[in-house]
Amino acid sequence: MKNVKYVLGLALASITISNIYGCNINEKHYPKTALVTKSIVEKPAKQYVKIALLLDTSNSMDGLINQAKAQLWDIVNEFTHAKCGNATRPSLQIALYEYGNDNLSSNEGYIRQVIGFSNDLDEISEKLFSLTTNGGEEYCGEVIQTSLKQLDWGKNADDLKMIFIAGNEPFTQGKLNYKDAAHNAKEKDVIVNTIFCGNYNQGISTKWKNGAIMTGGEYMAIDHNRQVVHIDTPYDDIIIKLNGQLNGTYISYGAMGRQKKAAQGMQDSNAAELEEVVAVKRAVSKSSRLYKNSKWDLVDAIEDDEDVVSTLKEEDLPSALKGKSEKEIKEYVTSKKNEREKIQKQIQELNKKREAYIAKNQKEEAGELENAMLSAIKAQASKKNYKWDK
Repeated sequence: MKNVKYVLGLALASITISNIYGCNINEKHYPKTALVTKSIVEKPAKQYVKIALLLDTSNSMDGLINQAKAQLWDIVNEFTHAKCGNATRPSLQIALYEYGNDNLSSNEGYIRQVIGFSNDLDEISEKLFSLTTNGGEEYCGEVIQTSLKQLDWGKNADDLKMIFIAGNEPFTQGKLNYKDAAHNAKEKDVIVNTIFCGNYNQGISTKWKNGAIMTGGEYMAIDHNRQVVHIDTPYDDIIIKLNGQLNGTYISYGAMGRQKKAAQGMQDSNAAELEEVVAVKRAVSKSSRLYKNSKWDLVDAIEDDEDVVSTLKEEDLPSALKGKSEKEIKEYVTSKKNEREKIQKQIQELNKKREAYIAKNQKEEAGELENAMLSAIKAQASKKNYKWDK
């Protein structure tokens, strides 16, 4: 009788665990007897989407960089609506590398990690806007290998791990064979997607397609200098105005607070200078769950940990909260949180109307890089059992 209870207990445990595992595990059915002889491996509580952008910053790549600056917000907005198979929301991390620029060290293969995996969207934007182009040797295999070695890709099989490498020189350049880099990527469960900036067939002949298919990735060719015609909508100006109000709900604290709040405004300005539609897309991203600033904003910080207020020193507080009691601080933060949620909801509702307007009036396709990346992301995410709300 004890043995029967033991086996039944293990079977019940297997059902419970299958319900809390990541994006893929819900779709699999294992024999109940397997757990009698195998130990249970604990999995991470969170699932991650990890995307590394490897951008060629040699001469003539300014158009590519400009498209990437806008594309950042499209990626964020896409994953705002993503769900794992168990209905949890994945966390998004983005890393950025540049390669092929004469200003970079030849000893490092003309490769630089601009930022490692991060969920700080303002900092990622800042780094993208700091990129400049200059001549150079483009070693695709080496930059892929470097990103595989330097970045923390993790070992959770349910994470979606992707590299997007874009450039316009042969994929075979450099001492490190791209096939070796592709093999290493496959071992780490990292999908390599290649984006050739030029003629589709030329990209095939210079091995960009082969570099992708070796890891199950997609090969794409784009006109990186194409001027994309964006559709203005009746909702754009309202969303931008609401974005300004949204900034007013952020309460900076700590040593980096003032600096990071200023950076928030600077990235708004960078987006607007690039194009008004980019400012709108960024505002939509800021209204989403993926725009979190717990390290410098009290609203996000208290949402993560209510006890953070008790740890703050007087000098950590903004002038509006100096001399206030802990209760008064929490009440002030709560009022700002409520205000923020109201504004974010307005932006999201307006964006739905904006997207419907664009769908009705769009005659030309969206940006080349935008189409390429979002198509690959959707296809590869579906294989990990990701689904979308919309």
